[in-house]
Amino acid sequence: MKLKIKNPATGQLVQEVPINTEEEIQQKLKRGHESFNNWFKVNAHYRSKLLKKWSNKVQGAKEEIAKTITLESGKPIQESLNEVDYATSYIDWYAEEAKRIYGRTIPANSESKRVIVTRQPVGLVAAITPWNFPAAMMTRKAAPALAAGCTFIIKPAENTPLTTIKLVQLAHEAGIPEDVVQYVNGYGNEVGKLFTASTYVKKITFTGSTTVGKLLMKDSADTVKHISLELGGHAPLIISEDADIDFAVSQTIASKFRNAGQTCICVNRVLVHENIVDEFSEKLTKEVVKLKVGNGLEKDINIGPIINEKGFDKIIYQINDAMQKGAEVLCGNNYNANRDAGCFFIHPTVLKNVNENMAIMQEETFGPVIPLTTFKEIEEAVEIANSTPYGLAAYFFTNDYRTGAYFHENLDFGIVSWNDGAPSAAHTPFGGMKESGLGREGGIEGIESYLETKYLSIGGLKK
Repeated sequence: MKLKIKNPATGQLVQEVPINTEEEIQQKLKRGHESFNNWFKVNAHYRSKLLKKWSNKVQGAKEEIAKTITLESGKPIQESLNEVDYATSYIDWYAEEAKRIYGRTIPANSESKRVIVTRQPVGLVAAITPWNFPAAMMTRKAAPALAAGCTFIIKPAENTPLTTIKLVQLAHEAGIPEDVVQYVNGYGNEVGKLFTASTYVKKITFTGSTTVGKLLMKDSADTVKHISLELGGHAPLIISEDADIDFAVSQTIASKFRNAGQTCICVNRVLVHENIVDEFSEKLTKEVVKLKVGNGLEKDINIGPIINEKGFDKIIYQINDAMQKGAEVLCGNNYNANRDAGCFFIHPTVLKNVNENMAIMQEETFGPVIPLTTFKEIEEAVEIANSTPYGLAAYFFTNDYRTGAYFHENLDFGIVSWNDGAPSAAHTPFGGMKESGLGREGGIEGIESYLETKYLSIGGLKK
């Protein structure tokens, strides 16, 4: 059996990829487990050197990788080029962090004792990654795992395995042993169960939906695996009365329409102070209508296709539901769907007079739609923002430090962005609160979940 990888912008077949059998996957898991015994003994400076070589290899193939990302995911080529840079930034960061896995000594409670704390890698790590950032989500997990001394196996999304295959190939070319970093291809529900059931796998790392994340947590319980999850989001963006409206418009667009709104931290709900909503919506709409929709390989395209029919139908449902309940369409609500070819495009849409009874205010959209609602007091804005089970990212715009401090302290989100529509970076801890996940990726925190803590108590020493 094979996965048929198609360009979501054209429906054309890009490549066929063999699906690994259960036996093949079990063999790969065994090899990953066995190779751990050698890999974790490799000194940190040499692991760092290999990661730097991998980063250089990826940058050397930047144009090829970016084209692959666009062919299999549909995102505009410039976004794909940016993603390759973003992906290598994680490799570069953790190449350095590999040398900074420190222990410590603790003053003992006896003159004849010494207490030493050390860190060691957890073992074989199994990763499951989404389609929307096939390069960055791979390196954000693989780089800290390898830096820590773990071995690593990944199952990429069925839509976008080609980028992962290329990245693993380049890792091997850089000198990282083949059994230390591997990939398997298959369907998530099948491979996921093999990962969670395996006694070889010591940690699961997953980026994707909250529903699947909960299943992985349950299935990992029997073997008590380490687990880190980056799950669904429903990001609010709050615009205070004193905000710089033109700047807020530009940042809203930058956040919302990256990858056609198909990102986990993109803006999903825009809350505007009632005194400025008319001015903001007018300026926003004026800029949104300028965005160009089409095949990501073509010049000057801003909005690519929706990844599949299921995603397309959900977005259209949310738009129609909002309209039926009183929302006003300021622009967009145009779409092109070729169900036979599997090609779906939605023009960027702005909805006004949205309220909390509409599905779009309760469910993650994952598409190029901006719903606008209003608030009067900042406490009301926070209440609306916190009203869902999700807590991944939140944005707010204000030039008043008192308002900013209030939002920062009261928004229940792992990532809070003040006058900034693009908060992600390799050196920062990325992750959510509530049902948006467990653990952090990036920053010094990102390597922690790949390490065990061990302490040594030494007794019988001379006083």
